[in-house]
Amino acid sequence: MMTLSAFADEIAADFPTQLAVLRAHAVRHVDVRGAWGINVLKLSDAQVADVQHLLAEAGIAVACIGSPIGKIGIADDFAAHLRDFERAIEVAGRLGTRHIRVFSFFMPDGADPAEMRTEVMARMTELTRRAELAKVYLLHENEKHIYGDTPERCLDLLATINSPHLRLAFDPANFVQCGVRPMKDAYPLLCDHIEYVHIKDAHLGDGRVVPAGHGDGDVPELLRALAERGYEGILSLEPHLESANAMAGFSGPDLFKVAADALKRILDEQRIPWQ
Repeated sequence: MMTLSAFADEIAADFPTQLAVLRAHAVRHVDVRGAWGINVLKLSDAQVADVQHLLAEAGIAVACIGSPIGKIGIADDFAAHLRDFERAIEVAGRLGTRHIRVFSFFMPDGADPAEMRTEVMARMTELTRRAELAKVYLLHENEKHIYGDTPERCLDLLATINSPHLRLAFDPANFVQCGVRPMKDAYPLLCDHIEYVHIKDAHLGDGRVVPAGHGDGDVPELLRALAERGYEGILSLEPHLESANAMAGFSGPDLFKVAADALKRILDEQRIPWQ
């Protein structure tokens, strides 16, 4: 059985509103990226306590901390970023999850990623070492313009670090926006490393994000292949249907319903059980 989650800050800034909409659509897990318009790593201790209380009251569990770790330039200050990472570990513990989303650093415009590889691997190795010590698991998202935006570089990263504490959050829309066909070019290389799946879709021609099954992200084929492999993990809605930027996206309650219904329709048509 697959489990639905969502980046609920795409619904609204207000955290209670996020949870109310999730419950209305039978989504009982959340990827915490932002609350009250504040990034999860910038929430105060008191605000984290409020999040804990509201989650318990709503009966919703945290699937993942949707952190921005690794979403800085490869030449940016890493020491300061490590302090943010330690906060991510702390917040994950307080919110009852062992999963933290990460990225593998933005490449300079026009740069050859191969020239940045040594520094990327050094930074990702250090993040993974700290994750191992803290007994948390990093989920690398294949975000466009970072080192690990293509299937080949995702595989390079995962194989080089070679730790169970660094796994892949497979995002079909992000692959499409890099000119990659997810099931033809990415899934065969990466299927053994998938720990988590983001649900959004996109058109190859213009990169426009659309509901699952309406673009070139091969979402029905992806879900069918995962089911055949016995995947019982998270499917996390990250719709980006109204707007998106380098750090987040937004859909609003109505478009979130469109995204959630599209995913459920695919699952039901393929008789894939979900909760």
